[in-house]
Amino acid sequence: MMAFAQIALEEKQARLAELKEVKELLAAKGWFPGTSGDLSARVGKYAPDEFYFAITSRGKDKAMQHTPEDFLFVDAGGNACETTSLKPSRESLIHAKIYRMTGSSAIFHVHTVFNNLISEVYGDQGFIPVHGNELIKELGIWEERAAIEIPVLPNYADIPSVAKLVPGAIHPDIPGFVLRNHGIYAWGSSILEAKRHLEAFEFMIELEYRRLALLR
Repeated sequence: MMAFAQIALEEKQARLAELKEVKELLAAKGWFPGTSGDLSARVGKYAPDEFYFAITSRGKDKAMQHTPEDFLFVDAGGNACETTSLKPSRESLIHAKIYRMTGSSAIFHVHTVFNNLISEVYGDQGFIPVHGNELIKELGIWEERAAIEIPVLPNYADIPSVAKLVPGAIHPDIPGFVLRNHGIYAWGSSILEAKRHLEAFEFMIELEYRRLALLR
């Protein structure tokens, strides 16, 4: 396995450029209220016990103009790979666990009104049921009238406690889960795929909440 220093500078810069573009697009949707949310992308070769990824810095307003302090690189333990005064997102351990379990290339975490509301509706059930939604196809599931269950995990203040629950929320066909009354994590084999999965989940979640509201 190559060390972080052996990863080409061009690859690192390319990942950062892609993350900045996605940050701008998702911020425009209002999906990063305050300093919430995280974006990450893996660089270099992957092994379950050794990998590296770029992640958003802690406490940064993602709707503001891009700065060199928006991201830093960390290892599989969530520790900075380079000398820096920046601190990684508190949720870096959750990102690391997802990378370790899935081998994915990018992970996006956002807070929206609808993913918070729907997670309260289905939190005790442990999953959000989605039936026959056209956007299920964006997950690579093409069966007619397909049905999926988006996992909902409890939201603990202690991040390591949440990270321990991640393996139980990983399902091969469902590249995402929701933390109750907190936000959603979605991932993919590329930055573009992770973005597509995130947008698909958010569409399905909002539609399910509005469907329930109409039935009242």
